[in-house]
Amino acid sequence: MAYHARTTDKITPEEIAHSNTVRKLAGECVVILENDGSLPIETPGKVALFGNGARHTIKGGTGSGDVNSRYVVNIEEGLKDAGFEIATGAWLDEFDAVSKQHIEDYMTEVRRRCAETGYNEITIMLEFAPSIPPIPAIKPEEDDADTAIYVLSRDSGEGYDRKADKGDFFLTDEEEAAFEAITSSYARSILILNVGGIISLGKYAKKFSSVVLLSQLGNLTGNICADVLTGKSDPCGRLTDTWDSDYYNYPNSETFSLNNGNTDDEYYTEGPYIGYRYFDSFGIKPDYPFGYGLGYTSFDTDLKSVKVNGLEVEAEFNVANIGARTGKEVVQIYVASPHDILDKPFKELVAFVKSDPVEPGKETIVKASFNLAQVASYCDKCESKVLEAGNYYVLAGSDSENVQAIAKLIVTDSIETEHLKNVFGVSGITEEYTNPGNAAPVDDFGVEEFTIDASGVKVFEPEYKEVSPELTDARAGETLRFEDVLAGKATVEELVAQLTVEQMAALCVGDFGEDLNLAVVGNAAVRVPGAAAETISTYEKDRGIPSMILADGPAGLRLYPHFKAKDGRKLPGGEVFGLAVTPFPDDIPEDAEDYYQYCTAIPIATALAQSFNTELIREIGSAVGEEMKEYFVQFWLAPGMNIHRNPLCGRNFEYYSEDPFLSGMCAAAMTDGVQKWGIGGTTIKHFCCNNQETNRMYSNSRVTERTLRNLYLRGFEIAVRKSQPY
Repeated sequence: MAYHARTTDKITPEEIAHSNTVRKLAGECVVILENDGSLPIETPGKVALFGNGARHTIKGGTGSGDVNSRYVVNIEEGLKDAGFEIATGAWLDEFDAVSKQHIEDYMTEVRRRCAETGYNEITIMLEFAPSIPPIPAIKPEEDDADTAIYVLSRDSGEGYDRKADKGDFFLTDEEEAAFEAITSSYARSILILNVGGIISLGKYAKKFSSVVLLSQLGNLTGNICADVLTGKSDPCGRLTDTWDSDYYNYPNSETFSLNNGNTDDEYYTEGPYIGYRYFDSFGIKPDYPFGYGLGYTSFDTDLKSVKVNGLEVEAEFNVANIGARTGKEVVQIYVASPHDILDKPFKELVAFVKSDPVEPGKETIVKASFNLAQVASYCDKCESKVLEAGNYYVLAGSDSENVQAIAKLIVTDSIETEHLKNVFGVSGITEEYTNPGNAAPVDDFGVEEFTIDASGVKVFEPEYKEVSPELTDARAGETLRFEDVLAGKATVEELVAQLTVEQMAALCVGDFGEDLNLAVVGNAAVRVPGAAAETISTYEKDRGIPSMILADGPAGLRLYPHFKAKDGRKLPGGEVFGLAVTPFPDDIPEDAEDYYQYCTAIPIATALAQSFNTELIREIGSAVGEEMKEYFVQFWLAPGMNIHRNPLCGRNFEYYSEDPFLSGMCAAAMTDGVQKWGIGGTTIKHFCCNNQETNRMYSNSRVTERTLRNLYLRGFEIAVRKSQPY
């Protein structure tokens, strides 16, 4: 068998280039939550470094979203490379010892469960994660630094949800004690959040001099962190979720996953009211609103003009940098819709635009546009998407809370935008949340008004196919091949009509054989070891149907980094799945060939979305596409784009946001970047409402048709229409 892996361990120019791309761009994904002026630290000096993420920095979540990169730069290493002197080596050494024992105890429990159940380590590790190790006491008097940095890490992954417990969503007692010691003893205290989702900081967010949502930025997380702290990179990211310290302020907190003891049926009784849609509509003020981020400078944004043509709306703004450092601003556009007939959240994101870098004292012009049909709501009684009559307010600002009206759009009569039909059956939900009208009223004093002209609106009418047509062989006597389809000499239907049921089933199942002894989804490729799967190669000769490789994502390609083969056959050893690593046996032949597949770990999806920069995401997607080309991977099982319904979903880090518009735009940009190479494509996942990891194979998501169409399916629709994922 011919492998496409490298035969040398030497780092390649492409690998260096991809790492440089990530390092150059990822700082823009970082969100500054608090800053009293302590950041940036332009002249690195001595610092006291603490926290479970200082040396054990998390580059990304576990499971299929993991990437086996050549190395991971932790935050201590990144700070040292940037010129910082670490004054707390003894504390970090002590935590290393505690952490090592903690992991050994965890793996002992994994092996015990393996023996008890007969499952392999990977299967067991997909069911539960190690808790965070206890941290040693912090004694500020033992170092002479005036600046302390605490790195707080949280991990999560495929197969299990997070918990509303101390050590996960909430701080541990040891962490609270550490925060008290640090914030009361050092002149400058910096909290770095190396997390993949929301955590509760409580009162401590305001006690630190600065709080940085670093997120999990791939294998160069430590370097990127140092670049941000020193001001080399501009941390101009914005939150893609609504952050609140009280988990039980979230609408489905009591019933989510394990919280009510029922993981079989998940009732989406909150309807579309998640994230800012809930907090805004119900008048609850969070710690940090959706779209929030401070950056290292300040901006003054003024409206220049609003233009309306039919349902198309364009707004132009002047963005002036009134701070002391060069930076980028994000302008966010929301629409507040009437909800007299069709219940709707108070407002929805419809557009965003990020400026180019603006120097202090300088200004620039940005434009944002949208179609009012984006906020049309599904009416299950009339089986259509409708803009009901009333006033629609266009709101612009820096985050979901800090917005003001820039236009009033008047719809005199209801407008049907899509003529559809109910197709999702009965949800089992008899009562959903409704908008209580608690949002602050829109101040439209002096706002320009536009009456919408709907005369040119074309109603979208899809073609529904109730039953798949039965295919008959209309070209009997010919042996159609895949290249005939590519050349336009035959249709896909004509080729498939010549296949037997067994052949079609085999194409669906994919390749398999005696080498594939891992009974876990995600390790079933033969020609690219470690890839998730490959399609069957049996019909390459007689039908020309190629075998294709599918690799996991969405933080990069997940392949085995090093394997050995002899006479075209992979030998045992080299398998990697998180902490489960299979060593090479002692009896490996001396003349075995070595192969290497080191891949770049890019920032997790939530971090990428925090950039609010689709061009940035497209560029990082291009780096992934180039690695697909190198390793002969045709399909990347990414991007993941489920909505962040609840902060505890174990796989939120793989998904972009609580907002479907932002999610869809990010997924489209990633797909464009990957597919620019023309040899591989994306497979957007996990369609849909995969918002619970615990018992995910058997959980039944019960959602109304209105909520599905208005919220959970929108991101997928945007991605498919804009980028045509392969």
